[in-house]
Amino acid sequence: MSGASAGRRLIVEADGGSRGNPGPAGYGALVRDAETGRLLAERAESVGRATNNVAEYGGLVAGLQAALDLDPTASVEVRMDSKLVVEQMSGRWQIKHPDMKKLAVQARDIARQLGAVRYTWVPRAQNGAADALANSAMDGKPVRRDLAAEPVVLEDETQPATEPAPVVVTTTFLLRHGRTEHTPERRFSGSSDLPLSELGRADAAAAAQHLAGRGIDVIVASPLQRTRQTAEAAAAVLGVPVEVDRDLRELDFGSWEGLTAAEAQEKSPLAFRRWSGALDVRPPGGESIADVSTRVARARARVLDRHAGKTVLVVSHVTPIKLLLAAGLGAGDGIVHRVFLEAASLSTVTWSSDGRTSVRLVNDTSHLG
Repeated sequence: MSGASAGRRLIVEADGGSRGNPGPAGYGALVRDAETGRLLAERAESVGRATNNVAEYGGLVAGLQAALDLDPTASVEVRMDSKLVVEQMSGRWQIKHPDMKKLAVQARDIARQLGAVRYTWVPRAQNGAADALANSAMDGKPVRRDLAAEPVVLEDETQPATEPAPVVVTTTFLLRHGRTEHTPERRFSGSSDLPLSELGRADAAAAAQHLAGRGIDVIVASPLQRTRQTAEAAAAVLGVPVEVDRDLRELDFGSWEGLTAAEAQEKSPLAFRRWSGALDVRPPGGESIADVSTRVARARARVLDRHAGKTVLVVSHVTPIKLLLAAGLGAGDGIVHRVFLEAASLSTVTWSSDGRTSVRLVNDTSHLG
């Protein structure tokens, strides 16, 4: 908490993102009136090349400054989906990164000029407006709007009230591809374009029969051979089209492709130790989980835009499916290290147009012999 007096109550929603982590980065922030929910200010700006965390701090600073510009006596609740920033600014976690330290100092200096300031973590699904502003900044479209002085248009009671937009629910079945020759030894397949093994073809056939009668409208699949073959087996039973989305391909393991974890550790001990459990570390010549998260988010947005209100079978790989589950749970991408998915396993997430999500099923293998 910061400050002493409290006047008006404001809510700051802030977010930041990086395409590459580090990579081209930007932040978004907005201020709302806590009583009415009215949008009072918006900010979005590129921060050049930076990490997600630095961009998120940039959003925090911009949101607090916008609140200060509106009313220095206001008490402020800051809502962010970054657990790291919320915990650090609440004083429970230390700040070690020098760029983040500088921004945290700026945020605290602004907060001291306001009334009480508190920090609240919210699921990513509840921070969509700030996320959209951050993406606008990364797309080179800065935003600075101050709406507090704009007149409020009162509803004309002589006219019928406008009906709220109906909530549209999209259901996604998330199917991991069947087994390949790498599966028994748990070798990193990644970008390797392996076909299904004989057992994998049986997996795909069993999954296809299990999905019959589920009302699936379309299949969206990774371009790699093992996922396309799994998708085609389902399409033959379900009688629906297959779309290919390159952003749903598996994490590229670079020079570790085809190796087991033990072999990769023996080949690159230091790199493997840094990579294990991390989100922003790449295998030599490969991709980080953060890299995959960025493209899976694009694929998710396309599915929800093109197939809103439908039931979609997404055929993909371990990492993309885990990241979709993380988004559905409103949790951080770190859960990829805490979820296990069998070959040909099925998970289910529903996505509502009002931002609500629901994970209904994870790693179901009841259809496999």
